[in-house]
Amino acid sequence: MKLQDLPMGARFEYEGLVYVKTGPLTASSEAGGQRIIPRHAVLRSLEAPAMEGKGRLEGAVARKAFNTFFETCHRLVGEAGQAELEQARQRFLKAID
Repeated sequence: MKLQDLPMGARFEYEGLVYVKTGPLTASSEAGGQRIIPRHAVLRSLEAPAMEGKGRLEGAVARKAFNTFFETCHRLVGEAGQAELEQARQRFLKAID
């Protein structure tokens, strides 16, 4: 992971030390002091797993969130729109597989 992939305030490890991102190229060490982090530096994020990969969700997490959303839509859409809603659901699920 690169520094530009992390949001401001994110914690990460670099060269055995823990830092917090404070700017586009800077970070503060938890031990004290500021440091410029080179663009080519490879970092290890200490944030939640959802932060990895620029915040991409795992398939199971995305599918669960979508199903919750779909259930709400299903309740809100009238009878006339149910078939079209189901077709949209199938297109979505096919697109993420």
